[in-house]
Amino acid sequence: MATECTIPVIDLLDFPNQSSKLIAASEDWGCFRLINFQDVLPAALMSDMKDVVRSLFDLPVEIKRRNLDVITGSGYMAPTPKNPFYEALGLYDMASPTDVHNFCTQLGASLHQRETITRYADAVHELFRRIGNKLAYSLGVKSENTGIENWPCQFRINKYHFTPETVGSSGVQIHTDSGFLTVLQDDEGVGGLEVMNKSGDFIPVDPWPGTLLVNLGDIAKVWSNGRLCNVKHRVQCKEAKIRVSIASFLLGPRETVEPPAELVDDDHPRVYVPITYEEYRKMRILTKLQAGEALAHLETPRSDK
Repeated sequence: MATECTIPVIDLLDFPNQSSKLIAASEDWGCFRLINFQDVLPAALMSDMKDVVRSLFDLPVEIKRRNLDVITGSGYMAPTPKNPFYEALGLYDMASPTDVHNFCTQLGASLHQRETITRYADAVHELFRRIGNKLAYSLGVKSENTGIENWPCQFRINKYHFTPETVGSSGVQIHTDSGFLTVLQDDEGVGGLEVMNKSGDFIPVDPWPGTLLVNLGDIAKVWSNGRLCNVKHRVQCKEAKIRVSIASFLLGPRETVEPPAELVDDDHPRVYVPITYEEYRKMRILTKLQAGEALAHLETPRSDK
């Protein structure tokens, strides 16, 4: 229930009043619940999209395997020995009509499914633009054009097939998201997601229908010159049920990721060397450092060290 949730709640319609609260949530937690976004992503579309997601997972595995990677991890992911209860489908850039079309074609989506997926992709892309620009403004970034609307947005749908034997086990191990922002439409009735607070304790993120969870990732930490928190999180099996979620990831600029000029000065020198998102993603894969530790490889030499 909402009253039990300790994660900050941000009202998208209450800006600039929410600006200081947004920054506090982003610095202290690296995540927040989002409410009052239905003018962009209506409740009916969220419900329709969940129905489409469940029907896609019901497809024969030979059809799901047609969902090919564009970048590593962007296509179909079958259960593995490491994550035996987890299955996923996805596409590289939901802001690209071509990518959305290819995803639908690979899975033989019906006209209704295509229309729902396309509308959902457009809505979440607009949400990313609004959230990202409000975050930049709240940080004091005066640049009129952050370019956020041109950043690729990876789309991923997740299914956890928990059984009585798996209760108490891990569905997805501890990790941070590699990109800038994640918008998660979680399961309406099945919990399991947990986020780590600054004390290192995991806090359950209980289902709260009609809201979205927004996470900040590693690229947000680089872009903000170390100011924003890249939240560590995991999924635990709490009950023997099917759990379905929809995750959308605003990855980062196609060019080099660097903090805006307003976030760098004598008191706040550059924390990280410039890098592209694709270079950073490959570094995470090669080093197998999936919980933000790879950022240490980007730290600039500091005279006070």
